[in-house]
Amino acid sequence: MRTILSAFILAFLVAVAQAQELAPDVLVKNVTTEVVELIAKDKEIRSGSRAKLIEVIEARVLPHFNFTAMTALAMGQNWRKTTPEQRKRLTEEFKTLLVRTYASALAAYSEQRFDYRPLRAKPTDTDVTVHVRVMQSGAQPVPIDYSMEKTSRGWKVYDVMVGGVSLVANYRTEFNTTVREAGIDSLIKNMQAKNRSLEAAPPAEKK
Repeated sequence: MRTILSAFILAFLVAVAQAQELAPDVLVKNVTTEVVELIAKDKEIRSGSRAKLIEVIEARVLPHFNFTAMTALAMGQNWRKTTPEQRKRLTEEFKTLLVRTYASALAAYSEQRFDYRPLRAKPTDTDVTVHVRVMQSGAQPVPIDYSMEKTSRGWKVYDVMVGGVSLVANYRTEFNTTVREAGIDSLIKNMQAKNRSLEAAPPAEKK
């Protein structure tokens, strides 16, 4: 039993090490391909199971995002005004919000093709942008740009631009307005309410 357990632990450590060594553009391509293939094959997801879709996102996508950095950037100067407990709650709610938003977007589309643009970076760079275009039949390509930083745990995404609009900057405007008018705790409550609303929303129609 201990031998089997040791084998599983070793396999996990090897997988983690391999993920840490991947170039950022290769990482984005591998994760995207894996998620799309899982969605295409999973009967529960194809039948509209949001819970199963979120499960896939949490297992395959979340480990490659730095949600603390994303939350701090979205909060801007207000991040310095938060307590450790508020930072923890903000990060958790923002992560949940992004996961549910991403799940809704994935559920709404099918038959996507992805055009991975060449990475323009030097081997010594620790901050890069990975450019991807989502190709949809009968529609203009949608550019998605992943801002990534090199950490001790591999490359992590800290912002995503969709169609030229920064996800972090978009939320920063909303967050700053709420904090200015009602305070940080009210922002947390608003995020919790939005997450409940997204959880209860019916699946989007496929495009």
